[in-house]
Amino acid sequence: MSTNQPDIKSFQRAVANALHQHWKLYLAEGVVLVVLGLIAIVIPPLATLTVTILFGWLFLVSGVMGLVTTFWMRNAPGFWWSLISAALGVLVGGMLLARPVSGAFSLTIVLVAFFMIEGIVSIMFALDHKRELSGRWGWMLVSGVIDLVLGAMIFAGLPSTAAWAIGLLVGINMVFGGSALIGMALHAKNAAP
Repeated sequence: MSTNQPDIKSFQRAVANALHQHWKLYLAEGVVLVVLGLIAIVIPPLATLTVTILFGWLFLVSGVMGLVTTFWMRNAPGFWWSLISAALGVLVGGMLLARPVSGAFSLTIVLVAFFMIEGIVSIMFALDHKRELSGRWGWMLVSGVIDLVLGAMIFAGLPSTAAWAIGLLVGINMVFGGSALIGMALHAKNAAP
């Protein structure tokens, strides 16, 4: 056990040193994320469309790469399954790029399903902790209820919520992520190398 301690300490020092040396890059990334996040919050329909188009390109490129590798290794087991998966990626990517507004609607439905499932799972997790008398289970319960309320609000507002829900949530995520990077960068700046 004591032989691992110097390795852990030297690793921690190396990480702290790297953070200290590159704090300006983390700060710049954090500022960019906060600015982009604020833009997404102010103009959520634009952010929603951007995210939908990004997903479209991700599916399309991964599908094309899947087709190339599938045909390249056509003698490998699972050829037809791989071919179907790659073709599906091309099809979904093409559909999202051709009709990003209806694609945003579909992605919003997936988001609603995620919030509903996440909410139920979080509530069940909290109730398990309550039975075991674990502390702070109430926060998990509140988180689950908030997930359910968010999912219900977005679902109740369909189809109009499809125009802004994804963009707004991505924007909020970017603001919090960027703020965390800014905080980490400022801490790393003042930390001794």
